[in-house]
Amino acid sequence: MRILSTLLLVSAAITASAFAQSAPAPFTLAENGRGFASLADAIGAIGDGKGTVIVAPGTYRQCAVQNGGEVTIKAATPGSAIFDGTICEEKAALVLRGRATMVDGLIFQNLRVPDGNGSGIRLEKGNLSVSNSLFRNSEEGILTGEDRGATVQIDKSTFRHLGRCDRDLDCAHGIYIGRVARLSVTRSRFDQGDGGHYLKSRAAQVDIRDNSFDDSGGHLTNYMIDLSNGASGQIVGNDMVQGKDKDNWSAFITVAPEGRENDSSALVIEGNKAGFVPGVERSSTFVANFTDDVVRIGQNQLAPSMKIKDRR
Repeated sequence: MRILSTLLLVSAAITASAFAQSAPAPFTLAENGRGFASLADAIGAIGDGKGTVIVAPGTYRQCAVQNGGEVTIKAATPGSAIFDGTICEEKAALVLRGRATMVDGLIFQNLRVPDGNGSGIRLEKGNLSVSNSLFRNSEEGILTGEDRGATVQIDKSTFRHLGRCDRDLDCAHGIYIGRVARLSVTRSRFDQGDGGHYLKSRAAQVDIRDNSFDDSGGHLTNYMIDLSNGASGQIVGNDMVQGKDKDNWSAFITVAPEGRENDSSALVIEGNKAGFVPGVERSSTFVANFTDDVVRIGQNQLAPSMKIKDRR
């Protein structure tokens, strides 16, 4: 019996070892099938080249920094890969300073840092494309620095329970885009904000189209769209609902409230729908313009109590 027990233990150990060796790694390079235990190591293996990291389903308490190259980080199954609560460099789950990054199908949640800007993604350099992703329960969804040649594209993504204006710190926002060449936000949803603006941008050109801004569950929020220094481009086909619990309900869209750096005379705002939750009726302004640029405001469907525009 003692010999049999020993043989069974040895057999079990061999089986467990074989299973561990054959178990797929959570992060795999699509180009060569090489697996890694951490996202940081997978991105590091791409280096200054070009590659795609496939992320297996799971919840990951890890973060990564990209220092070069062109990297795609893609969930094997959209919505099944969650980056939860772990921050690199006291900035974000992903800190990006390569040539370009594409993020597809990931979830970022529960991200906070001492300076109040804990983000799913912090873009410091290069181009960024985000699709089919969810940012929730954090101080900020996406935050970028200044790269005046860069483009940021966001499509089919959700930004929920983001933003803050507390602790005597500068506010955080659902998305805060710094001085880049172009921003595109399409077919995305913003809701249940916890402070700040839903979308704040200093980009020179914007394409903000076919999105939903649902502030009905928001708390101490401000503007739906803040073009801090003005912009050309378009804001078209968006649905906007302002909730009851506002820190600033005076406007839905602002143009250059922090100083004119970009010409907004070619900015087109049309085909949008804007109103209030049931039981709320305010004299909010749809477009508050802080410049003398004549913004092209076309036909929009607005609540009766709203003003179309004003000069501030």
